[in-house]
Amino acid sequence: MNGPVSPPLLLSKPARKRPLISLTPLIDMVFILLIFFMLASSFLDWRAIDLSASAQAAAGPSAEGDALLIEILPDALRFASEPVSLDTLAARIADRLATTPEQRMVIKPSAGVPLQRTVSVLDRLKAAGASDLTLVRDAEPSGE
Repeated sequence: MNGPVSPPLLLSKPARKRPLISLTPLIDMVFILLIFFMLASSFLDWRAIDLSASAQAAAGPSAEGDALLIEILPDALRFASEPVSLDTLAARIADRLATTPEQRMVIKPSAGVPLQRTVSVLDRLKAAGASDLTLVRDAEPSGE
């Protein structure tokens, strides 16, 4: 018995659904990282040291007059051409300021001195009561 032939059954594949990419986890990660870096960073009380360049200080060595010269070398400090420690320097400056409160001081770091060392000396002088500080540098070497 041959009956009507039915067409072969075609099994259709279900339509492939495209996966949804949600932005919520990405936003969550951004906020978590933001909070992490906010908590991990340090909020120190940064102190500023006012350094102003006056016309008199810009005039050069002739403007120094009666100013005290403090040289900052990579391995030492010099006050009045004499090697001193930072504590000794602070004590001598405090003594000098007791008699001459408006004493000018010229701080001259030499080449190769780390900035932090210079700032430490300036900070110590400020703590000793110094208010008229001038920061100078060596002249640029000529490129001849």
